[in-house]
Amino acid sequence: MADVARLCYLRPMNAGASSDYLSLIEEINSCTLCALSQGRTNAVPGEGNPQADIMFIGEAPGVNEDRQGRPFVGAAGTVLDNMLAVIGLDRSDVYICNMIKCRPPENRDPQPSEMDTCRPYLDRQIELIDPKVIVTLGRHSFGKFFAGETISKARGRPREWNGRIVFPVYHPAATLHNPRLKPVLEEDFRKLPSLIGANSPSETTETETQPEDQGTTPVTTQPSQTQLGMNFNSAGSDPAIPRETGAETPKQSSQGELF
Repeated sequence: MADVARLCYLRPMNAGASSDYLSLIEEINSCTLCALSQGRTNAVPGEGNPQADIMFIGEAPGVNEDRQGRPFVGAAGTVLDNMLAVIGLDRSDVYICNMIKCRPPENRDPQPSEMDTCRPYLDRQIELIDPKVIVTLGRHSFGKFFAGETISKARGRPREWNGRIVFPVYHPAATLHNPRLKPVLEEDFRKLPSLIGANSPSETTETETQPEDQGTTPVTTQPSQTQLGMNFNSAGSDPAIPRETGAETPKQSSQGELF
């Protein structure tokens, strides 16, 4: 069990983890179900409070994450840490993970088959941690819950999903390539305390009419004006955003977008 604890980074991170959680982390660390396992230095299961109210989900590990076996430890992780500090939290208060548990080569997008392989791990993490709010970092993780929507239109608007609140925000890495997104990301983070303080998702969400074939229920947020003693900043229209990544270097998509 000592090796499992080391791989889980129980520092105090993950303190109080259940045996089921530790078994899941061990399974992820030893996974060889897809080709990504052949090129990794370390799997990156996730870390933080296994009983957290807030769970952050990114896309995939980058080069620094692969080296250390920890999520969001590079420049994007610094942005995430700073955003948590804005609302009086740190990593030990929340849980942080990615959809994909191993770094894709050359920081490319995860392939559908790789995402399918890792999906049961993430589903079990959600079940075991049982967060009240799932914060999706960027369009890839948001697409797991609500496909076919752009993050620029969806960000900052909590949704109800299986009795939980899904709260989409821009990926922290996006602010490194487009600094105009930083105050927008901060504005959205300032809404998190009110979402945690709600007794039910309906207290912070408002149902909108949606075509029947989409099967999702977008909602708009009804935040209080003060969160943890800090006033909301008003934001203008959303600037254009390039695609996000968990890596430290930009990558080019077939559509010519960064990230």
